[in-house]
Amino acid sequence: MGDWQILVTIVLMASILQTCTGFGFSIISMPFLFLIYQPHSAVQINLILSLLISIIMIFKVKKEVDKIILVRLLKGSVIGIPLGIGIYSYLNIDLIKVIVSLVIILLTVCLLLKVKIHQTKGRDFLIGGISGLLTSSIGMPGPPLLLYFSGTGKAKEMIRNTTLAYYLCIYFVSLVIQMVIGGTNKEVLNSSLVSLLPLAIGILLGQWIFTWINQKTFQIITYIMLLFTGCYLLATSF
Repeated sequence: MGDWQILVTIVLMASILQTCTGFGFSIISMPFLFLIYQPHSAVQINLILSLLISIIMIFKVKKEVDKIILVRLLKGSVIGIPLGIGIYSYLNIDLIKVIVSLVIILLTVCLLLKVKIHQTKGRDFLIGGISGLLTSSIGMPGPPLLLYFSGTGKAKEMIRNTTLAYYLCIYFVSLVIQMVIGGTNKEVLNSSLVSLLPLAIGILLGQWIFTWINQKTFQIITYIMLLFTGCYLLATSF
């Protein structure tokens, strides 16, 4: 299978998961994009496509967003994004992948053991900061949000809709800053264009699947996604 076919498959599966759960595009796409693109190109392709999904979906869910939590997450990300840009520009991306993978695996085990995370105002800010850092450094804002909200027992509708609104803001800011500081290239633009059709198909399928998922199934999918991402990032870092 050539790189274009791999890209189309990645985008289709990741967009289905993102649309029906509110998470998953970066979690599924980034490990595989790292295999066929240079790290900086992979991060930018992911940011562009993730931003497009958020723009399309926000019109459907904007009335169901928890605006108080959204604002707290965004305020926290204001601190995290600049730190992530520094990591993106200067630090070894394999080291970041190792750290992220270990954190994901550890916290997922905590969730499987039914460790509950009590939501507080301060934790909302903290999670926003961590997510902002991961977005601008490796293009993966989802794991901290996924771990946090799953541990608090929030309803799947609230999780999906609030995170989509958050992604719309944070992806846009991170992408603009990355392009201003590091620029972009033709490969990123061409790959993003090729991905538009599978992205659209994945969004339609994901919306249909969402109506059939109950809370228990949603949690199972969440844990599988997290364990897969943590293990895969760790395995591909060496």
